[in-house]
Amino acid sequence: MSAGYGEDSPVDSMTSRGRDWPCLQQFVVFLENKVGSLHELLRKVERDDLRIMALSMVDSADSAIARLITNSYERTRELLELSGLPFCECEVIGVMLPDVDQPHTSICASLMRAELNVHYVYPLMYRRNRRGAVAIYVDNVDEALRVLREQQHEFVTEDDLLEYDDLFE
Repeated sequence: MSAGYGEDSPVDSMTSRGRDWPCLQQFVVFLENKVGSLHELLRKVERDDLRIMALSMVDSADSAIARLITNSYERTRELLELSGLPFCECEVIGVMLPDVDQPHTSICASLMRAELNVHYVYPLMYRRNRRGAVAIYVDNVDEALRVLREQQHEFVTEDDLLEYDDLFE
């Protein structure tokens, strides 16, 4: 076996799982809580022809956290690295809202029955067959995927975001 390929070697999750893995890469960008910080981040992203597919902000007295999903995680990672902004990445689950009377409740009920903790949820600017989607951050991604799959929920993948053009929806 070659050096660096043992069981304990870190493997980039996106490399090992591929673009059809039913999770999305979310960038968590740390910003100063001052006028113009968010504008500057969004200007950098959109100037590079990246499409913002989801955005969530959390702020405090002296700092802010922007959660960002774009249509190309590789280009976004490169852009953020070059910008010098402090950021990290994590996986969120992209789930299509089911065509039922209470779609959000349906998704959360599936996760609750499995006793999975949902840390946060926010909308994706993505539609398929006239239905919206949400990004969900949970404490156990693999178990949440299993449960949601069993309940026949549909996922949004990185491929879906890369190829998405809402002009044709």
